[in-house]
Amino acid sequence: MSALLSIRDLSVRFASPGSTAMDAVLRHLSLDLDRGEIVALVGASGAGKSLLAHAILGLLPPGAVVCGEVRFEGQALGPDTLPTLRGRRIALLPQSVTHLDPLMPVGRQVALAARRAGAPDPGADGFRRFGLDPAVRRAHPHELSGGMARRVLALASLAGAPDLVVADEPTDHLDPDSAAVVLAALAEVARRGGAVLLVTHDLPAALPFAHRVALMRGSRIEAVEPAAGFLGAGEGIASAYGRKLWQALPQNGFLTDA
Repeated sequence: MSALLSIRDLSVRFASPGSTAMDAVLRHLSLDLDRGEIVALVGASGAGKSLLAHAILGLLPPGAVVCGEVRFEGQALGPDTLPTLRGRRIALLPQSVTHLDPLMPVGRQVALAARRAGAPDPGADGFRRFGLDPAVRRAHPHELSGGMARRVLALASLAGAPDLVVADEPTDHLDPDSAAVVLAALAEVARRGGAVLLVTHDLPAALPFAHRVALMRGSRIEAVEPAAGFLGAGEGIASAYGRKLWQALPQNGFLTDA
């Protein structure tokens, strides 16, 4: 069976300011996501995690030069195919809550996201699922706390029951309970046969939900490891970089290899 999402030799470059030279910000990335799995994408800040998320959805800034290919169910993703898939079968859960319309009640925004994908409005039950009082539907984004707005954004992104979700730091600035609610909703996408690319800096929170961990370093995917290997001192992690990343976490006591 072919992968739901297949990335092959993907590179992204931008022109250097005041120069004809091109700076490579993603370099020869390859990664597959199968139906039924969550792949956590981790790495140091600036490694290109969020840029990869936007490249998959065709949401790069003007001037980007893209090489390689991204395929969804074997179909190449590009200007001819993405407009009919994005927001329907493929969803981006963006990092910033500024993606919410400041002039529209959030309940209407969720309903519109569902309608765009041909799905029913999740209504009050959808808000309760994310630990939100249904009365929140009448609020505008500026009336919500950051954590509430982030959960509304997750609800809107998932309202259309997409097959593929690219989630960019979906638990950022969420308390542990709210983060678990969002991650459980993403896990449901995988359980019903979809797939999730989970861009995150919070590896410990993602591990109970992830099947594999893709490690980014220097604008490349250095290794892809089974999530089950991230235990103890990281003896089950084959990649030296993966072990160092795992051992450097505060909850692992800032361990170092002997």
